[in-house]
Amino acid sequence: MSKVFSAHAVSVDGYITGLGPGPGRGLGDGTMLFDWYFNGDTPSQVFDGFRLSGPSAPVFDALAARVGAVVAGRDTYEHSDRFGGGGPHPTARLFVLSHRPAPEITERQTFITTGIEDAIAAAREAADGKDVGLMGGGVATEALKAGLVDEVILHQVPVLLGGGRPFFQALPEHVRLRLVQAVPAPGVTHLHYEVDC
Repeated sequence: MSKVFSAHAVSVDGYITGLGPGPGRGLGDGTMLFDWYFNGDTPSQVFDGFRLSGPSAPVFDALAARVGAVVAGRDTYEHSDRFGGGGPHPTARLFVLSHRPAPEITERQTFITTGIEDAIAAAREAADGKDVGLMGGGVATEALKAGLVDEVILHQVPVLLGGGRPFFQALPEHVRLRLVQAVPAPGVTHLHYEVDC
């Protein structure tokens, strides 16, 4: 069965955006969280225009190649300007979890209003054997609460943002993680955890 994982760039103090994220403002003042996408000399084999460092490129491309579908939260969708009608991944179908109706969607986007379980089930079916990526702190938290996350990957950037949107929201209980890989790279450390059931 396909796996469900969350992979986010995150500050040392736990934020996935800077202050003031929103439509037309992107991820606010936290854009330095993604500098490592472009500050290297190794082109990504999956994402056009990404130039990663030598240590980051194989980690990033291995994760990106696994993705068959993405589940994103409504805030992430809106703050990313609806991904320009596409999705955050060049080939994966996008499923947006929302309780509000969508003003417009495209054939690559599907809105799910019936909860995280249904969103992940629909994404798994569309992924056709590949994995499901989660985007957004709210989606990751809801999936963790439902016991649906297999892996958590943190691309930890050495910056303290002091505010913004936190990666995780309140969980009803502890979630234990097991570190399976740590890769230091220029401007980021890639931390790959498995959720310990």
